[in-house]
Amino acid sequence: MRFILLIIVTSIVGILVTTEIGLRLLFGFGNPLTYIGDEKIGYLLTPSQRTRRFGNRIEINQYSMRGVDIQQTPLSSTMRIMLLGDSIANGGWWTDQKNTISNLIIGSLKSNLSELSQDITQIEVLNASANSWGPRNELAYLQRFGSFGSKAIVLLINTDDLFSTTPTSLQVGRDRNYPSQKPALALVEIFNRYILKQKPIPGLKEIQNESGDRVARNLEAIAKIQELTRQNKAEFLLAMTPLLREIGQPGPRDYEIKERQRLKEFTKARGIIYIDFLPIFNASQNPKALYHDHIHFNLQGNQLISQVIEQKLLELLQQDRQNYSKVGLFK
Repeated sequence: MRFILLIIVTSIVGILVTTEIGLRLLFGFGNPLTYIGDEKIGYLLTPSQRTRRFGNRIEINQYSMRGVDIQQTPLSSTMRIMLLGDSIANGGWWTDQKNTISNLIIGSLKSNLSELSQDITQIEVLNASANSWGPRNELAYLQRFGSFGSKAIVLLINTDDLFSTTPTSLQVGRDRNYPSQKPALALVEIFNRYILKQKPIPGLKEIQNESGDRVARNLEAIAKIQELTRQNKAEFLLAMTPLLREIGQPGPRDYEIKERQRLKEFTKARGIIYIDFLPIFNASQNPKALYHDHIHFNLQGNQLISQVIEQKLLELLQQDRQNYSKVGLFK
């Protein structure tokens, strides 16, 4: 009887060990990206971490950006661009490092270096982003860390970001999607993420129900990002991607149409270069093929976004070179 019991226990332990190893090696469970809270920014990805999720490589540098470690100031032979955004810019677990929008822009710009300057031999596109960030999070990041000597700042938002709420760190360590530490086991992460019911987070609902004119507050944050960009003598580009349900008919909802027009008028009044991806996606033969889900993009979608942004960046940087080369502000 004891022998049979020993066989059963050994078998169960063996299955658990095999499952644990498989979950770690094949899917990356047990090693999720972790977050840290911040009074102004709300939260950031914990600096200097690496993982693989579902086979996709993810690396976070010392400044909580998705990418490799960088020097605070670029070399004179390096042109640096900063991409600010949320999970669309970040790419999340479903996007390998090489397929993020920032890395795709690097590849595109490298082939056009000769159009920018003979003195530039390297392109860097920094990716300062995190899941569910809005313009106020992105402004706070820029105020905290600066633009790292970037020649251009690209703010990539989506329609929902117009209505995003004030930054908060309440979800860090409490929401399963914002862990503050690694789980002891991959099996523990599976249990916490897919089986255990998410407990309400005290105070979070009140923030999510923020009253007043949210859009005005987010437009104000965008205006401040533009001002910081100007102070750094850099170019500013704003781009907005649509939700999948906005594509085709019936299109955006009435309140979204109203706020989209408000954004358009805002950018015109402030002289902001603005890319609205809604008509671009509507012109695509199969817009659904660009999406990973209802809001995020797959590789094909990232490629389209990066190509459009890259072309506009080339125009802005070439214009910048013409305007400042005579006084030595642009090599």
